[in-house]
Amino acid sequence: MTAIDHRPANHVGRSQLRKEDPRLITGRATYVDDITITGVLHAAIVRSPEAHAKIVSIDASAALERDDVVAVFTGEDMADLLGPLPMAWVPPGIEVNNPPHWPLARGTVKHVGDPVAIVLSHDKYAVIDAAEEVLVEYEPLPVCTDIETALDDGATLTHPDFGTNKCHEWSLGGGDIEAGFAAADVIIERRVVNHRTSGAPIEPRGVLADYRAGALTLHSSTQVPHFVRLFLALLLGLHEEKIRVIAPEVGGGFGAKLQVTGEEVLCSWASRRTGRPVKWIETRSEHMAVCHHGRDQVATVKLGATRDGRLTAIHSKILADMGAYLMLLTPSIPSLGAFVMSGVYDIPAVQTDITGIFTNKCPTDAIRGAGRPEATHMIEVCMDQLADELGMDRLELRRKNFIPKESFPHTTALGIVYDSGDYHGSLDLLMEKLDLNAFEAERAEAATRGIRRGIGFSTYTEICGLAPSRITGPAGFGLQTGLWESAIVRVTVTGSVAVYTGTSPHGQGHETTMAQVVADKLGVEPDQVEIMHGDTGTGAMGLGTYGSRTTAVGTEAVARAADKVVTKARTIVSHMLEAAPEDIVLQDGRFVVKGSPDKGMALAEISGVAHVQPELMPEGTEPGLEETSFYDPANFVFPFGAHACIVDVEEDTGKVKVVRYVAVDDCGPAINPMIIDGQVHGGIAHAIGQALYEHVMYDEDGQLVTGTFVDYALPTAAELPSFETDRTETPSPVNSLGVKGVGEAGTIAATPAVMNAVIDALRPLGVTYLNMPLNSESVWTAIQEARA
Repeated sequence: MTAIDHRPANHVGRSQLRKEDPRLITGRATYVDDITITGVLHAAIVRSPEAHAKIVSIDASAALERDDVVAVFTGEDMADLLGPLPMAWVPPGIEVNNPPHWPLARGTVKHVGDPVAIVLSHDKYAVIDAAEEVLVEYEPLPVCTDIETALDDGATLTHPDFGTNKCHEWSLGGGDIEAGFAAADVIIERRVVNHRTSGAPIEPRGVLADYRAGALTLHSSTQVPHFVRLFLALLLGLHEEKIRVIAPEVGGGFGAKLQVTGEEVLCSWASRRTGRPVKWIETRSEHMAVCHHGRDQVATVKLGATRDGRLTAIHSKILADMGAYLMLLTPSIPSLGAFVMSGVYDIPAVQTDITGIFTNKCPTDAIRGAGRPEATHMIEVCMDQLADELGMDRLELRRKNFIPKESFPHTTALGIVYDSGDYHGSLDLLMEKLDLNAFEAERAEAATRGIRRGIGFSTYTEICGLAPSRITGPAGFGLQTGLWESAIVRVTVTGSVAVYTGTSPHGQGHETTMAQVVADKLGVEPDQVEIMHGDTGTGAMGLGTYGSRTTAVGTEAVARAADKVVTKARTIVSHMLEAAPEDIVLQDGRFVVKGSPDKGMALAEISGVAHVQPELMPEGTEPGLEETSFYDPANFVFPFGAHACIVDVEEDTGKVKVVRYVAVDDCGPAINPMIIDGQVHGGIAHAIGQALYEHVMYDEDGQLVTGTFVDYALPTAAELPSFETDRTETPSPVNSLGVKGVGEAGTIAATPAVMNAVIDALRPLGVTYLNMPLNSESVWTAIQEARA
């Protein structure tokens, strides 16, 4: 679709303060726990302290004797639930073992934190004490925690009924992989670990369910309100129109709230059962134990090249920890990285083989980047390893294998069509910001102080704008829904604009960027545009916010709806001013006759005619000024960029400090450069956290070791430098705005940049390879082993 011509952008392309920030930073925003309904019952969930055990008995008598307790329910009480929690990936031709996952465990528990009972009370503090009085007798069972031994003969089975810990096998390949390695003069092979992490949003989850008069209203801190409504209807046996799901302020998501959770189903069921509203607010320790984790992959990556540095083949064999159950997208997440396993390089043969493994741990699912950070980490770390093996400069090897700008749209060996790219351009701009000669002098000086300085690079692309139904849907990748988006643009009688989007932003700034786009389309100020989202009871149907899709898919739907409004506005103005519709242009905030700027109408005047005096419009024209658009793109979009990281490593302690980080990203034409910078900053911080600090750990008995922020180290401003960002702009041909996603870019690019920098720093000491997390202990140990 070609965008309708309008005046040069006044707002798109400018850094403007976010419209949503005043309420967020002044404490005026509304979160789930701020919402109060008369008669609400507070919920506490009794959770298993065992990683794997039979439930012998549950004694709730002591809790029920309390005056402040209204009810205690267990899994057996929920027999009227029409099915277990959903898993939405059914890939054609692939068998996926999917154990039933109930909101409350039935018969056995499979990981620490598995819910066993729910206690309801009038008092939100007393309910915690009451939950502790529910006595559960367990018969402990052996546990499985190691994915690298989980398929061995005699291994403990997480789900004995399957006879294996294997969840599924899935492969994606293109080109002749055997011929590719046969053509290689040099082949490197590395074991690449991408350890388990937590999304750790600033606000944990919250649910408030209110079932009354045959209808359910659910407030939930979710990224996907329409998905939640759909599955609640299926599990509770309600019509969708009888369910309203509202996502107020979410408090950060990062994929951790891209889910249909047991707590949402449980509170909704309990509200219907008791006839009272039910509220559950997650604690931080609960979040760390039971809100799905991310990553947790161990890959064997083999990369081949000719002696002069031409890549010939890459083969990744990935073991992916599913945890104990499959949640909404769990088994599909590792596969998302396979689609870009060739990265920014022209590799003639690419093969990815994935094996999902069940363990007695909390399930994994999408966390910021969802499969793409893992793939990029494999590629970029191995590119440095290959350069070292070849004795070739790391950047020379990359440049030699970049897909050239002229070949876009480019079809990879996998058959994936990259929409646009200029990888040389982003790396060139990055290098303009770095003085490598000065860096070498700094490296030499630092070494005299027992500090090893290193620099690492990462050149990446990602697949995002998750949507094309023909690719992602049931007949393609196997998701059991299309991933289109819709939008409604409504001009009110007074000329203000209400935009309803099916996406569900939760901190990314889309209320601002969407308003900028609509303001330019309609000739108004962004302050006159209100973006409505996160409520299934109003406005447009949609599929939520994740996978860097809201701008490339959701905002494009908004833009198309706005274009339809412009078309109708032109029709009205041309009729009123007796001009041809094609002669009506938008100029200085008014729809005017081309060449006669004094003859025109403002949007408020046009809307006044459409609503108040529709008889003045052309015959057959419907009253009102409102349009709807559904958008299902033909392809994904593929942002890209080049990042550099400089670190200092203390020889005596192994402590790593990031001293400089420079990022050049390309997400197409910028709508709001400041918001892009903010997204990149957050993404980089997320990835540095994983590379150096964050690690969800279980011991051999399946006990969570990192259950609080005392044990799970998040980076603070004190550990991070001021990030230096810039961008190139390569429009995508997929949508009329030319835009691509950017919310996950920093997370996808940064871990290999940090890793490569640390290895570069330690190579003079004999350390040539490491795996994350690069905490002081692991780095110090590597230094000692190299010296020995």
